[in-house]
This record gives sequence, structure tokens and C-alpha cells, in this order.
Amino acid sequence: MAKKVVATLKKGDAVKFIKVIRAVKSPKTGAYTFKEEIVQESLAEEVLNKKD
Repeated sequence: MAKKVVATLKKGDAVKFIKVIRAVKSPKTGAYTFKEEIVQESLAEEVLNKKD
């Protein structure tokens, strides 16, 4: 399924988007969950550095 998302994010001269997947630790249980976001390529570092 990831191939479909990547293929649809690469359309012509449009703004480049990427899919960011990051692990977030739950404060309640201590288990890790994964958060997926589609963001502009220029904002990727900002999204990865934010605390959630």
C-alpha cells in the first residue's frame, strides 16, 4: 500500500509531499504506537522533532 501513497504524492510540479512514520511512547502504558502523517518535504524535520 505504501507504493500507492508514494506514487500519488509525486504529481508533476506540485509541492513535494512525504509520508512520515514515527514511534510515540504512550505515557500511560509505556507501549509504542506509530503515527503516520503526510507532510510537505520542507516541514519533515519540524514534524519529526516535535514532541507529542
